[in-house]
Amino acid sequence: MRVLVTGGAGYIGSVVAAQLVATGHEVTVLDDLSTGHADAVPHGAHFVKGGLRTHAAEVLADGVEAVLHFAAKSLVGESVADPAKYWSGNLGATLSLLEAMRGLHVHTIVFSSTAAVYGEPERTPIDEQDPTRPTSPYGASKLAIDTSLTEFARLYGFAPVSLRYFNVAGAQDGYGERHDPETHLIPNVLAAARQDRPVNVFGTDYPTPDGTCVRDYIHVSDLADAHLRALEACEKGRHKIYNLGSQAGFSVREVIEVCREVTGIDIAVNETDRRPGDPAVLVASSERIKADLGWQAKLDLRAMASDAWKFTQARG
Repeated sequence: MRVLVTGGAGYIGSVVAAQLVATGHEVTVLDDLSTGHADAVPHGAHFVKGGLRTHAAEVLADGVEAVLHFAAKSLVGESVADPAKYWSGNLGATLSLLEAMRGLHVHTIVFSSTAAVYGEPERTPIDEQDPTRPTSPYGASKLAIDTSLTEFARLYGFAPVSLRYFNVAGAQDGYGERHDPETHLIPNVLAAARQDRPVNVFGTDYPTPDGTCVRDYIHVSDLADAHLRALEACEKGRHKIYNLGSQAGFSVREVIEVCREVTGIDIAVNETDRRPGDPAVLVASSERIKADLGWQAKLDLRAMASDAWKFTQARG
């Protein structure tokens, strides 16, 4: 299949693009490199530097049959400080993509959504029937895209799948996290290990077994597998939504301890106050995608930390 991967020079998009190439798909990556890296585009994929508004129609016109959509702004704090940037860069740009797809009769799309659409949940693990109450413009813009996909499926016969997940970690075949700024826990803990400095722990008095926040983590390879399965499951006129999670979750202290074991470094901790708006536990249920597509997370936290450490070490 000839597929377009938007944001395919980013962390998750590059791993998915690499798996698509490896399984025989003809892949074009479209990325403006505002946060991605040209050297993350996998060998065998065609690369177009550009944005959704300026280049999507041109790329789609070259026989594209399906889209995997990762291009987005994704920093919660930044979205609160500059919400217009997120409504324009996420919802506005995606609507341009959908209109270009509609004009060229390309209806199949797998969307990288987020479990941030649920906001602060009343219960965990979260399933797809739980209320969507995002607490940031980032989550709200992603939910608006999900709503748009539902309407495009109903009105125009689109075949969309949205995948909602929390924290992604690990690396695959030289593709890993290179965010600036880095906001994710595992790469920040590993950076602290490399730089021989303490890692900050925000809050130690949560109602959890060890007092620190509990979060869901998925290995980026497992996440990519879910996207490939979703591509095969797209159905015209129906918007399918799946949560992706480990269904268990790990505390901040547990993550740091695993990173200590993987690196062999006694990573120091700086305990500080809670951050406003951090829920105690965020864990997603994957029962629906397991039942429908046979997907479940296979790689554990140690594999995520180990693969991320190898990637970090290799880059010097």
